[in-house]
Amino acid sequence: MDILVYSTDWCSDCVRSKALLKREKLPFNEIDIEEVDGAEEAMKTLNGGSRKIPTILIQSEQGRDILIEPTDPELLAVLQRHKTLS
Repeated sequence: MDILVYSTDWCSDCVRSKALLKREKLPFNEIDIEEVDGAEEAMKTLNGGSRKIPTILIQSEQGRDILIEPTDPELLAVLQRHKTLS
């Protein structure tokens, strides 16, 4: 499973989602949309034009999910599905 998190350092939802991923011991790549040139545009292309963060891309052999500002239960449900299917 590959996880990519588009975020910023000041976003409380981003901090919460990344903490959940760390608690679950799941490695992820993070892109700070304010620090990486072109990252915000890449994120908006991925998520249909939304500027909301975090935007989380989860990919596994079974497919991909794009989550925009997920709650912890939403994120956990998608992670579990990918763990089960992988």
